[in-house]
Amino acid sequence: MGSYEEFKKGIFSLTGIDLSLYKEMQMKRRIESLINKNGYKTYDSYYKALKENKDLYEEFMNYITINVSEFFRNMEQWDILEDEIFPYLIDRFGKKLRIWSSACSTGQEPYSLVMLLGEYVPLSHIHVLATDIDETVMEKAGKGIYSGKDIEKIPQKYLDKYFKVNDDGKYVISNEVKRCVEFKKLNLLSDDYPKAQELIVCRNVMIYFTKEAKDDIYKKFLESLKKGGVLFIGSTEQIIGHQKMGYETYKSFFYKKPIN
Repeated sequence: MGSYEEFKKGIFSLTGIDLSLYKEMQMKRRIESLINKNGYKTYDSYYKALKENKDLYEEFMNYITINVSEFFRNMEQWDILEDEIFPYLIDRFGKKLRIWSSACSTGQEPYSLVMLLGEYVPLSHIHVLATDIDETVMEKAGKGIYSGKDIEKIPQKYLDKYFKVNDDGKYVISNEVKRCVEFKKLNLLSDDYPKAQELIVCRNVMIYFTKEAKDDIYKKFLESLKKGGVLFIGSTEQIIGHQKMGYETYKSFFYKKPIN
């Protein structure tokens, strides 16, 4: 099917995404299924089409950046965030927390953070930086419109308080919640990270990266956190060698930058 190595170089120049930092077998399988689905025979012919066809390019970016997101995914971990982590962070840093949702996809995660933190502080105090490599999904996130399936896991109190149903039967999140989130393009593998964060959320993304890429990202997250700040990761993930990197375990799926 042509050279995958050449394809990787082309994609890097076209998108800034370094496919060599993703698990190769997994990524090749995903890309080849996309190539076959669209009726191309080689990496080369597909790459040329990506450069010329905007819809094809957007489909590729959506597929390659694995845009899977849910409101309150793994609710028991959000319960820990609400009952233990937010009170700790507010006690340590005050009510205007610096929060970064680092692979926000279509917005469910940062909006979940806003609704949950809104139990403790006024929405006017809340600002969540939400970043992703895919501008198309962030554009969708900024609109805050979701299907009935999307909102299934949202507690009823938040649905009643923050959502309205539009004429198409879709659920639209309130402007007061949307105003709390700033969407910005950021490539975790190559761009500079925001500094002095008090909570970083990065869930269900690292499983697609090589060990070297993961270690590099976790080290950069640690640099981005204030002392005493917390990193919240996904339910299928753990930081191998977290103590050597400089993290303390706070709770399952929550790691803390030591205060000393």
